[in-house]
Amino acid sequence: VINAGKSTHNEDQASCEVLFVKKKAGGANSTPNKNSTKRRSSLPNGEGLQLKDNSDTDGINLYYWSLFDGHAGSGAAVVASKLLQHHILEQLQEIVDILRNTAVLPPTCLGEEPDNPATNSRTLTRAASLRGGVGAPGSPSTPPTRFFTEKKIPHECLVIGAIESAFKEMDLQIERERTVYNISGGCTALVVVYLLGKLYVANAGDSRAIIIRNGEVIPMSSEFTPETERQRLQYLAYMQPHLLGNEFTHLEFPRRVQRKEVGKRMLYRDFNMTGWAYKTIEEDDLKFPLIYGEGKKARVMATIGVTRGLGDHDLKVHDSNIYIKPFLSSSPEVRVYDLLQYEHGPDDVLILATDGLWDVLLNEEVAEAVTNFLPNCDPDDPHRYTLAAQDLVMRARGVLKDRGWRISNDRLGSGDDISVYVIPLIHGNKQS
Repeated sequence: VINAGKSTHNEDQASCEVLFVKKKAGGANSTPNKNSTKRRSSLPNGEGLQLKDNSDTDGINLYYWSLFDGHAGSGAAVVASKLLQHHILEQLQEIVDILRNTAVLPPTCLGEEPDNPATNSRTLTRAASLRGGVGAPGSPSTPPTRFFTEKKIPHECLVIGAIESAFKEMDLQIERERTVYNISGGCTALVVVYLLGKLYVANAGDSRAIIIRNGEVIPMSSEFTPETERQRLQYLAYMQPHLLGNEFTHLEFPRRVQRKEVGKRMLYRDFNMTGWAYKTIEEDDLKFPLIYGEGKKARVMATIGVTRGLGDHDLKVHDSNIYIKPFLSSSPEVRVYDLLQYEHGPDDVLILATDGLWDVLLNEEVAEAVTNFLPNCDPDDPHRYTLAAQDLVMRARGVLKDRGWRISNDRLGSGDDISVYVIPLIHGNKQS
């Protein structure tokens, strides 16, 4: 982590924990158990993702990493770094027994007997008999089928749902408590949960996660910016125009429309379009566009450059009473990576970083730097992955010269706070 000096208190925040998910006892929340008995294996210094659960436990070990990139203050980032993992834990506690029983699909309704093929076939037979009693399938006299086969929901979808619900609960908590605890601003959130052999990467914002396997880059997140979410934002503004405060238009134009262009035909784009078309400019088109600018300079309502994250409940357009929060989503995109599906070497890693890194370094540059750095380290050095992260931070910051901070090829270095995790993926034969 490096503070670029934009704020006294670092707006980048992070946390990393090993938690133990155990079913709630009597409705009380179980607390994180950082001292649960565990054994490491595989690497000499015990790195990687190979915690083994005790056979006599009735829960699941969970690894947790997170990065929060704050804006308009560090408050939301600090709170989220301390509390989001507990919301995830609470969501998982309700389903821990289901997750442990991988042989049976999750029940549609809690408390029901587990589904099995025999029961399912009986249901189908009954539905077929009801249908056949009136007329042949597809004939006008055939009534709508009363019994349907149920969707089969895999276990990993429950974990994804738990993480998504936790993000929502964290955002609601910040909203409730922002005045009492003076929680300022908002933050992006990038979270990784390692559970039962799978990595769940949840991203809300413009931080990024990649996996480097055999020197190749596997993207594990996508950035949520005014440009990438243009259609969602435009559609919301189209459906609820009052959110624009009569000062903005939901339409997009290649540049700001001028009064002299009223009546002329200009290129535009609406929420239902990926291409461009011409429209006759009207008086309403002179309003400021909902999304203005390009690339890193694109802003929602000329105010904020990220469209997903936590907090920002009090954020308004400058010198107005127009709230921006309705356009900002706390919902993360969750991607899953099955560690057991691939063989990994000691140089295969998961990299998480805030946009301070990705603004100046390409995925391929990061991969090249890490794959060149790690083989030159002592394989028994417990700090080699930390050193690799530090190397990436310094590459993105660059060297101070007469014309500011410069990186390779005399490009501008990052002027932002930079935070980086480098997490080894190597694991033993048995997974927790």
